[in-house]
Amino acid sequence: MKDKQTITIKATVNAPVEMVWRYWTEPEHIRKWNSASEDWHTPHAENDLRVGGKFLSRMEAKDGSFGFDFGGIYDKVELYKVIAYTLGDGRKVEISFSRGDNKTEIVETFEAESVNSIEMQQSGWQAILDNFKKYTEKQK
Repeated sequence: MKDKQTITIKATVNAPVEMVWRYWTEPEHIRKWNSASEDWHTPHAENDLRVGGKFLSRMEAKDGSFGFDFGGIYDKVELYKVIAYTLGDGRKVEISFSRGDNKTEIVETFEAESVNSIEMQQSGWQAILDNFKKYTEKQK
């Protein structure tokens, strides 16, 4: 991630890292939190969480007007610590999970794409992360 511009987002989730990890990686949970706004959803998710494994989330507007596949291949998986992957377009993403006192800090760094503004990318990814935090904390 050295040559390309990177964006970093973060959130502290009030839940233990084991729960955070499970909700972040299991498709039945991914389908429930993986959207940036109420008018979007993820009707399908699959995840083979291992180095060389693939993941795919189908993200769609609820009115059916637009949708896209978000997927890639895992480069690094360290249980309860780090997930890194390469997206289908070659961009790199790294997510770290830091265990706290019954809370988990998630720091996500990703290479920016060239279509949307940095601010739009940052706010979109942050909205999804905030949605994950809200979903996970509601389950406790």
